Amino acid sequence: MDILVAGGHGQVALRLLRILAEHGHTARGLIRNPAQAAGLTAAGAVPVLADLEHEPSLDAHVKGADAVVFAAGAGPGSGPRRKQTVDLGGAVKLADAARATGVRRYVMVSSIGAHRPDDGPEAMRPYLHAKAEADDYVRASGLDWTIVRPGSLTDEPGTGLITASATLGERGPVPRDDVAATLAAVIATESTVGVTFELFAGQSPITEALAGLRTR
Repeated sequence: MDILVAGGHGQVALRLLRILAEHGHTARGLIRNPAQAAGLTAAGAVPVLADLEHEPSLDAHVKGADAVVFAAGAGPGSGPRRKQTVDLGGAVKLADAARATGVRRYVMVSSIGAHRPDDGPEAMRPYLHAKAEADDYVRASGLDWTIVRPGSLTDEPGTGLITASATLGERGPVPRDDVAATLAAVIATESTVGVTFELFAGQSPITEALAGLRTR
């Protein structure tokens, strides 16, 4: 498969690209900064230079892909405006490009708390609202979407054991390694299409945990 990951130099995205490349896929990472290209190449991925925030269309970059993954984000140091242009606007732009070029599969890396953004801490609300709106747009896009909401990210080594729950509102940690491995598995797991789920460290192998999800 040809898989394009937006936000390709992020910590989870780099791990995901490495897994995809190791499994024999064409793993392409969308990046804005040319200086990040070497990191993607070292992971076995193909760097794709594009400005997710400011380019009017991503069609040329998405064309030919079998699946896209939105793993981009404005980052914790950014203000509310960039949450709108990156976390929301970038996700929308990627969905529009997927529809325009005939790419069906869209995997969204979302956020815990996006189902009730007004309940989050005040400083987090612009981010949670952007994520909530992006998730709603993707759900209404007509694409074969899956929305993954990881818990608190850690750099602990992955175990391959997770909890995946379509009942929203829980809290807990999860290693970035296991988030990346779960995203890779989600892309190939048809039963996750149309599912929004939270992801935490747990006791179930990834494939088993995903198989236990049901479309809501």
